[in-house]
Amino acid sequence: RLRKRLKEYYENEGAGHAIRIEIPPGQYTPRFVAAQSSPVPGALVTDTPSISFPSAPGVAVAIAPAVPLEAQAEARSRQPRWIWLAAGLAIVAALAGTLLLRRRDISPQQVARTEIPAAPASTDDVRILCGVENGSYIDAFERAWQSDRFFQGGWASQAPRNHIVLGTRDQQLYQYRREGPFRYDIPLRPGVYELRLYFAESVFGDNNVAGGGETTRIFDVLLNGKPVLGDFDVIADAGPSTADVKVFRDVSPASDGKVHLEFRQNTNLPFVNAIAIVPGVRGMIRPVRIVARDRGLKDREGRYWDPDRYARGGQVVARPDSTVQAADPELYRSERFGNLTYTIPVAQPGRYVVNLYFAENWFGPGNPGGGGPGSRRFDILVNGIAVRRNFDILKESGAADRPAIVNLHGIEPNHQGKIVISLAPNQNYACINALEVLDESR
Repeated sequence: RLRKRLKEYYENEGAGHAIRIEIPPGQYTPRFVAAQSSPVPGALVTDTPSISFPSAPGVAVAIAPAVPLEAQAEARSRQPRWIWLAAGLAIVAALAGTLLLRRRDISPQQVARTEIPAAPASTDDVRILCGVENGSYIDAFERAWQSDRFFQGGWASQAPRNHIVLGTRDQQLYQYRREGPFRYDIPLRPGVYELRLYFAESVFGDNNVAGGGETTRIFDVLLNGKPVLGDFDVIADAGPSTADVKVFRDVSPASDGKVHLEFRQNTNLPFVNAIAIVPGVRGMIRPVRIVARDRGLKDREGRYWDPDRYARGGQVVARPDSTVQAADPELYRSERFGNLTYTIPVAQPGRYVVNLYFAENWFGPGNPGGGGPGSRRFDILVNGIAVRRNFDILKESGAADRPAIVNLHGIEPNHQGKIVISLAPNQNYACINALEVLDESR
């Protein structure tokens, strides 16, 4: 929205400004550039799209051509300092304005339905924001998503304004959707891939605009002509206004070099919010590794751990003074504590290893909470079945500076294709530092 406001501004009342503000696509750091009435020799002028959002009165912005550093320096030397102060204040005002802009729903007639040319994917990762007309988006895990493409049929729709989706760090993935009878024909290089489909029901169900509930919207999804989701009901699968991810392993392009996804109506129109296709491993999904902190990390073996995700309940807190002696002590320098649940989507059918990583950074000798064994106890449940009762980290590990790791083998997902890990407090709050889900199906 900010890029669009800037564009409108510099095309109208701000056209005479000598200094312009740029927000490069996919980034958030502003740049100040000297405006030119005609392109500067040697300057790179690009037509870079951005995500298009409903317009609203207020502020605005345009993305100006890039200007060589020498020209920028010369322009700065000619400008009084008040221009730079004004420009800085303009950015603050613009950013504040975006928080106050009133969003409105997009009807099918307001959104272009033309299919973007199906050029081959430039990388092996394909991430599509369904229903977003143009541009790109960097999610909370620093992964790039592109605008809607490779589709036929249907139309773009937007969630009601101020709509919140539960169970996700990335609201943007679920604010738009492609809806109606439609299909995707996604070109891919030969190989084995992992497919993820993202859904959140923002129309039907309790507290949503159309009411209803289970059975209100049911549809089928076909992959390369074969059903993979039959009589699919997002509300029954995850609940209304809740992120729902369906995972499929061993996906390969058809003989024409494309993965074909078809969405067919049963009751009410099918939809999808986002699609991700990434290189996979035959017979198994890629490992899920999560560390309870706001930024991911690489362990000493070079494996990447995602920042905290799929969690509900509890809160994340840093433990920078942790003295835990472990092969990867960084895994234990933060935790999620409280009455909490992780709901992790996996492929069906399958059997999985679940590894849970704990360290006691609060109770015990030398720690802020004092006490000792028995100070913190909680139950560990997987898909509703208690696997450990009155789990005591200090008792399990033997000391406050040692980790406790719980290994669970042969875990099967529930009927919704999820592994649900719940930590229910008994004495003081439950806590966890990291968790890992590994496919042992093959």
